[in-house]
This record gives sequence, structure tokens and C-alpha cells, in this order.
Amino acid sequence: MPVIHFGRSALLVAVFSVAQQAAADTCIAPVRPYLPEDQQSVREYADLLRQDFELYVLDVSQYFRCLDQERARAFEEAQEVTADYQRLMEVTGQ
Repeated sequence: MPVIHFGRSALLVAVFSVAQQAAADTCIAPVRPYLPEDQQSVREYADLLRQDFELYVLDVSQYFRCLDQERARAFEEAQEVTADYQRLMEVTGQ
């Protein structure tokens, strides 16, 4: 099997791509808050439950922003890859 040597710029591109993927993996959906079935428990723990629900609303909003940012990043990357592919086809005469 032949050994392939990459230049420094190719290595930087590979490292940057891995870093981008790691950043993309940070959009973690929040855990749905628990609401007890029985009304007595709901009344007894109302303050804690309310806090859980309010925290969920904040977290899910942040999650949506993260997904929107990741979608924008992926769309831009797809445009760049398409341009690179077109350049490849032009250089190879295909």
C-alpha cells in the first residue's frame, strides 16, 4: 500500500475540519422536564418543577440557536465543497 504524504496546509485543513465537526457535535438537546402523574406531588414540588420547566425553555431556545448556527455552517461548507468539486472537474477536464 503506498504511503501518501500531505503538505502542511492539507494537515491544517484536516485538523480544522475535525475541530469544526467537534463544534457541530455540541448541539445537545435538553432533557424533557419530568411532571409527576399525581396532583399531590405536583403541588408539593411545584417550585422545583416550575424551575425545571423554565430551565428547559431556556435550554431548548439555546439548542435551537445552536442548530440554526450548525445549519448555516453546513450550508456554507456545502457551497465551498461544491465549488471545490467544480474546480476539480475543470482541472481534470471532466
